[in-house]
Amino acid sequence: METPVGVVGDDALADVLRDAGIAVERGSDGAVPETDRVVAVGEDAVAAVARAEGDPLVLPVAAGRGVRSVPRDDAVAAVSELADARIETHPVLHVTMPDGTVEQAFWDVTLVTADAARISEFTIASTADRIGQFRADGVVIATAAGSPGYAHRVGGPILAPSDQAVVAPIAPFATDPDHWVLPVDGLSASIERDEATVELLVDDRVSRHVSYQERITISLGSSVRTAVVDESQSRFE
Repeated sequence: METPVGVVGDDALADVLRDAGIAVERGSDGAVPETDRVVAVGEDAVAAVARAEGDPLVLPVAAGRGVRSVPRDDAVAAVSELADARIETHPVLHVTMPDGTVEQAFWDVTLVTADAARISEFTIASTADRIGQFRADGVVIATAAGSPGYAHRVGGPILAPSDQAVVAPIAPFATDPDHWVLPVDGLSASIERDEATVELLVDDRVSRHVSYQERITISLGSSVRTAVVDESQSRFE
């Protein structure tokens, strides 16, 4: 009996796969199916799989070039090629809040002022050193998978899969702002001025406000295995 493929993020695509003769399992109430292969449609679905238990091989569909995702129209063919796919490994970030609670991020972590035309001051540090301090609307810390997204739009580079992160200020109050490529494990970001309300976004989900002199820290969690079935899909286009 064929092992079913889990589908997250697009019930209509699950029907298309089933009509093509592929055994499919949907998660109940939006949960990630406990299958060894998962088709994740869209960035939110990929992030949901990354936060879930288990270690499935993930086929990203319409989820951006950071994970070399395939177009939705090519999903049926891509599923049939999973046995021969090359595998890339991407880290999941553990984001520790000032109160000790932990959230998980796959794409990026962002601190940003909640009010228009307000800036704050941020410090980026590692376990060994203070990396930089700057005034800006915010700062984004992106994994390699997330590096082609918002971090790139604010000037950060695109990374090949690794345990490094891009750190990029958002609308910095500087004419020649720095951007950094740093090891993820042990990074921290803190608020240095009590001038504006700062929100923490974890994979674009608003998590909480971060106050003056509060700090978030980042460490490496588990990893996500993604399938690469189209080697012509370049991260650097």
